[in-house]
Amino acid sequence: MALERSGRSPGAPVSEPASTIYTKTGDDGTTGRLFGGRVTKDDLLIEVCGDVDETVAALGVAREALQDNPGLSDLVLDLQRHLFVVAADLSANPSARHRLTPEVSLVVATMTDDLERTIDRMIGRLPLRPVFIVPGVTRASASMDLARTVARRAERHLIRARAAGHIVSPEVVAYLNRLSDLLYVLARRVAGTAEEPVSHL
Repeated sequence: MALERSGRSPGAPVSEPASTIYTKTGDDGTTGRLFGGRVTKDDLLIEVCGDVDETVAALGVAREALQDNPGLSDLVLDLQRHLFVVAADLSANPSARHRLTPEVSLVVATMTDDLERTIDRMIGRLPLRPVFIVPGVTRASASMDLARTVARRAERHLIRARAAGHIVSPEVVAYLNRLSDLLYVLARRVAGTAEEPVSHL
Protein backbone atom coordinates (compact mmCIF):
# COMPACT_ATOMS: atom_id res chain seq x y z
CA MET A 1 0.00 0.00 0.00
CA ALA A 2 1.21 3.48 -0.83
CA LEU A 3 -0.18 6.97 -1.02
CA GLU A 4 -2.80 7.51 -3.67
CA ARG A 5 -0.60 9.52 -5.99
CA SER A 6 -1.30 12.06 -8.66
CA GLY A 7 2.32 12.38 -9.73
CA ARG A 8 5.79 10.99 -9.26
CA SER A 9 7.18 9.93 -5.92
CA PRO A 10 9.21 12.51 -4.04
CA GLY A 11 12.92 11.85 -3.89
CA ALA A 12 16.05 13.43 -2.58
CA PRO A 13 19.29 14.00 -4.44
CA VAL A 14 22.00 11.51 -3.59
CA SER A 15 25.09 13.08 -2.09
CA GLU A 16 28.52 11.84 -1.18
CA PRO A 17 28.89 10.23 2.27
CA ALA A 18 29.76 12.74 4.97
CA SER A 19 33.25 12.39 6.41
CA THR A 20 32.06 13.52 9.85
CA ILE A 21 28.75 14.36 11.54
CA TYR A 22 29.94 17.54 13.21
CA THR A 23 30.81 20.83 11.51
CA LYS A 24 31.14 23.15 14.55
CA THR A 25 29.37 25.86 12.55
CA GLY A 26 26.40 25.60 14.91
CA ASP A 27 28.43 26.14 18.05
CA ASP A 28 27.39 29.79 18.00
CA GLY A 29 23.71 28.84 18.28
CA THR A 30 22.86 29.23 14.61
CA THR A 31 21.92 26.79 11.88
CA GLY A 32 22.17 26.96 8.11
CA ARG A 33 19.29 27.53 5.73
CA LEU A 34 18.79 25.67 2.49
CA PHE A 35 20.45 27.75 -0.26
CA GLY A 36 22.41 29.91 2.14
CA GLY A 37 22.08 32.10 5.17
CA ARG A 38 21.97 31.29 8.87
CA VAL A 39 19.38 31.79 11.59
CA THR A 40 19.34 31.16 15.32
CA LYS A 41 18.34 27.70 16.42
CA ASP A 42 15.37 29.10 18.31
CA ASP A 43 13.97 30.68 15.15
CA LEU A 44 10.26 29.93 14.91
CA LEU A 45 10.54 28.11 11.59
CA ILE A 46 13.47 26.07 12.87
CA GLU A 47 11.25 25.03 15.76
CA VAL A 48 8.69 23.79 13.23
CA CYS A 49 11.46 21.86 11.48
CA GLY A 50 12.21 20.23 14.83
CA ASP A 51 8.56 19.23 15.18
CA VAL A 52 8.64 17.78 11.67
CA ASP A 53 11.81 15.85 12.51
CA GLU A 54 10.10 14.50 15.62
CA THR A 55 7.10 13.44 13.54
CA VAL A 56 9.41 11.53 11.21
CA ALA A 57 10.96 9.75 14.21
CA ALA A 58 7.56 8.93 15.74
CA LEU A 59 6.45 7.50 12.41
CA GLY A 60 9.61 5.40 12.42
CA VAL A 61 8.44 3.79 15.66
CA ALA A 62 5.05 3.14 14.07
CA ARG A 63 6.65 1.69 10.96
CA GLU A 64 8.76 -0.71 13.02
CA ALA A 65 5.57 -1.93 14.68
CA LEU A 66 4.09 -2.62 11.24
CA GLN A 67 6.76 -5.01 9.98
CA ASP A 68 4.13 -7.70 9.50
CA ASN A 69 2.10 -5.37 7.24
CA PRO A 70 4.32 -4.34 4.32
CA GLY A 71 1.57 -2.30 2.68
CA LEU A 72 1.00 -0.01 5.63
CA SER A 73 4.71 0.06 6.42
CA ASP A 74 5.42 1.33 2.90
CA LEU A 75 2.73 3.97 3.29
CA VAL A 76 4.33 5.24 6.50
CA LEU A 77 7.71 5.34 4.77
CA ASP A 78 6.16 7.47 2.03
CA LEU A 79 4.89 9.88 4.68
CA GLN A 80 8.32 10.06 6.31
CA ARG A 81 9.86 10.93 2.96
CA HIS A 82 7.20 13.59 2.35
CA LEU A 83 8.15 15.20 5.63
CA PHE A 84 11.72 15.64 4.43
CA VAL A 85 10.21 17.71 1.60
CA VAL A 86 8.29 19.72 4.19
CA ALA A 87 11.46 20.34 6.20
CA ALA A 88 13.35 21.47 3.09
CA ASP A 89 10.54 23.87 2.16
CA LEU A 90 10.50 25.33 5.68
CA SER A 91 14.26 25.72 5.94
CA ALA A 92 14.80 27.37 2.55
CA ASN A 93 16.24 30.85 2.35
CA PRO A 94 13.20 33.03 1.44
CA SER A 95 15.16 34.79 -1.29
CA ALA A 96 15.93 31.47 -3.00
CA ARG A 97 12.53 29.78 -3.04
CA HIS A 98 12.59 29.88 -6.84
CA ARG A 99 15.31 27.23 -6.64
CA LEU A 100 13.10 24.70 -4.84
CA THR A 101 12.10 21.55 -6.72
CA PRO A 102 8.50 20.33 -6.52
CA GLU A 103 8.13 17.20 -4.33
CA VAL A 104 11.84 17.24 -3.52
CA SER A 105 12.28 20.52 -1.64
CA LEU A 106 8.97 22.25 -2.40
CA VAL A 107 5.59 21.13 -1.04
CA VAL A 108 2.93 21.25 -3.76
CA ALA A 109 -0.84 20.79 -3.76
CA THR A 110 -0.65 17.34 -5.32
CA MET A 111 1.05 16.04 -2.19
CA THR A 112 -1.96 17.06 -0.10
CA ASP A 113 -4.25 15.62 -2.79
CA ASP A 114 -2.44 12.29 -2.32
CA LEU A 115 -3.22 12.38 1.40
CA GLU A 116 -6.88 13.16 0.79
CA ARG A 117 -7.29 10.29 -1.65
CA THR A 118 -5.68 7.93 0.85
CA ILE A 119 -7.95 9.18 3.65
CA ASP A 120 -11.06 8.76 1.50
CA ARG A 121 -10.06 5.26 0.46
CA MET A 122 -9.41 4.14 4.02
CA ILE A 123 -12.59 5.64 5.46
CA GLY A 124 -14.51 4.04 2.62
CA ARG A 125 -13.29 0.66 3.83
CA LEU A 126 -13.47 1.37 7.57
CA PRO A 127 -15.78 4.25 8.58
CA LEU A 128 -14.71 6.21 11.65
CA ARG A 129 -16.65 5.89 14.90
CA PRO A 130 -18.19 9.25 15.96
CA VAL A 131 -16.46 9.17 19.36
CA PHE A 132 -13.21 10.30 20.97
CA ILE A 133 -10.73 7.41 21.15
CA VAL A 134 -8.31 6.84 24.01
CA PRO A 135 -4.99 5.85 22.34
CA GLY A 136 -3.01 2.77 23.32
CA VAL A 137 -4.87 -0.38 22.32
CA THR A 138 -1.87 -1.56 20.25
CA ARG A 139 1.73 -0.39 19.97
CA ALA A 140 1.29 0.49 16.30
CA SER A 141 -1.87 2.52 16.82
CA ALA A 142 -0.42 4.30 19.86
CA SER A 143 2.70 5.21 17.86
CA MET A 144 0.54 6.57 15.06
CA ASP A 145 -1.49 8.65 17.50
CA LEU A 146 1.73 10.01 18.99
CA ALA A 147 2.95 11.00 15.52
CA ARG A 148 -0.44 12.67 14.93
CA THR A 149 -0.09 14.86 18.01
CA VAL A 150 3.42 15.93 17.03
CA ALA A 151 2.19 16.78 13.51
CA ARG A 152 -0.53 18.91 15.10
CA ARG A 153 2.10 20.70 17.16
CA ALA A 154 4.10 21.37 14.00
CA GLU A 155 1.02 22.91 12.43
CA ARG A 156 0.37 25.13 15.46
CA HIS A 157 3.96 26.31 15.54
CA LEU A 158 3.82 26.96 11.79
CA ILE A 159 0.78 29.21 12.22
CA ARG A 160 2.59 31.03 15.02
CA ALA A 161 5.60 31.59 12.76
CA ARG A 162 3.36 32.93 10.01
CA ALA A 163 1.68 35.31 12.45
CA ALA A 164 5.14 36.56 13.48
CA GLY A 165 5.89 37.53 9.88
CA HIS A 166 7.75 34.51 8.52
CA ILE A 167 7.17 33.51 4.92
CA VAL A 168 5.12 30.31 5.09
CA SER A 169 3.86 28.40 2.08
CA PRO A 170 0.10 27.78 2.25
CA GLU A 171 0.78 24.37 0.74
CA VAL A 172 2.84 23.41 3.80
CA VAL A 173 0.03 24.53 6.11
CA ALA A 174 -2.51 22.46 4.18
CA TYR A 175 -0.20 19.45 4.03
CA LEU A 176 0.43 19.35 7.78
CA ASN A 177 -3.26 19.81 8.51
CA ARG A 178 -4.22 16.92 6.25
CA LEU A 179 -1.34 14.77 7.48
CA SER A 180 -2.65 14.73 11.03
CA ASP A 181 -6.07 13.74 9.67
CA LEU A 182 -4.51 10.81 7.85
CA LEU A 183 -2.52 9.76 10.90
CA TYR A 184 -5.73 9.61 12.93
CA VAL A 185 -7.32 7.41 10.28
CA LEU A 186 -4.20 5.25 10.15
CA ALA A 187 -4.18 4.82 13.92
CA ARG A 188 -7.71 3.44 13.76
CA ARG A 189 -6.79 1.25 10.81
CA VAL A 190 -3.74 -0.32 12.44
CA ALA A 191 -5.69 -0.96 15.64
CA GLY A 192 -7.38 -3.66 13.60
CA THR A 193 -10.07 -5.60 15.40
CA ALA A 194 -8.89 -4.53 18.88
CA GLU A 195 -11.60 -2.72 20.82
CA GLU A 196 -10.38 0.84 21.32
CA PRO A 197 -11.69 2.47 24.51
CA VAL A 198 -13.70 5.67 24.15
CA SER A 199 -13.24 8.82 26.21
CA HIS A 200 -16.53 8.41 28.11
CA LEU A 201 -18.36 5.27 29.23
